[in-house]
Amino acid sequence: MENPWKNISLSDYENHMKLDTVMQLQTLNTIMKKQLDSYPVDSVMILGIAGGNGLENVDTDKYNIVYGVDINQEYLKEAGERYCSLGERLKLLCIDIVSEHDRLPCAEFIIADLIIEYIGYEVFQMVIRQVEPKYVSCGIQVDTNENFVSDSPYLHSFDGLNSIHHCIEADKLSDAMRSIGYYSISVEEYELPNGKKLIKTDYMKK
Repeated sequence: MENPWKNISLSDYENHMKLDTVMQLQTLNTIMKKQLDSYPVDSVMILGIAGGNGLENVDTDKYNIVYGVDINQEYLKEAGERYCSLGERLKLLCIDIVSEHDRLPCAEFIIADLIIEYIGYEVFQMVIRQVEPKYVSCGIQVDTNENFVSDSPYLHSFDGLNSIHHCIEADKLSDAMRSIGYYSISVEEYELPNGKKLIKTDYMKK
């Protein structure tokens, strides 16, 4: 079965995410700025980079390498065009991390916002073991209703995601991370419309 993210247009995804009733594009941008500024590292891997939201927050005096990973080649093409100013430090990798995590290079820091929901705990553990970061920052969505995709005019663009969606809980994610040697060092919550919120948890390898 082909991954449904390959068939969702970037315009539908971004237009949905930035609606006033969703506000996730804007919130994730704010979160990523904080993530990128938080740790003494010069390489970072951003999983599920899509069109590159947040890349304008990269400090080019700090980062030598920024890996952007996504399964959709069209997303990566757009991200490369939008953020060509980052030059050769931006390395865009078209990888299905469920089946091809062994292709991922090493990096000191992993940012994983709204991606673990589509790969599950075990695959994420395999990704961490492969990349061997010192720090990991994860953003997950918590729902107070049954629909993990907010209602919008673009809702049906995401119908296929039900087939790969995993229910991720912050406590269980921390348990999974702890089992591979990563311990929580900070937790923050960001309220969203429609009773949703994002929980950002940062981990450090001990």
